[in-house]
Amino acid sequence: MSTEALECRYFVTYSGVQLPLKLTTPLQDADLQNRNTFFRGYFDADNKLIRCQKLVYAAIELEHNYSYDAEGKLLCAEITDADGEIHILHFDSAGKLHG
Repeated sequence: MSTEALECRYFVTYSGVQLPLKLTTPLQDADLQNRNTFFRGYFDADNKLIRCQKLVYAAIELEHNYSYDAEGKLLCAEITDADGEIHILHFDSAGKLHG
């Protein structure tokens, strides 16, 4: 998925354990010069998190890509871990993990 039409914002960390991740403690572009680790979030026009990347020393260590239904409920999370392994999670209309 192209990130060109998405708004990119930076964060220190995230909270919670449910998906999509909830990125917290926003950073300004100038703050990035002094950080080795941070999260980069790409948001759509409805402010839904579409892609989340954890950067460590400028390398992507973790990436989540999310897709939603027409009502904005999470349908799928594609997670790429530090080893490059991809895990795909599907959710039902109630937000429960299935399959």
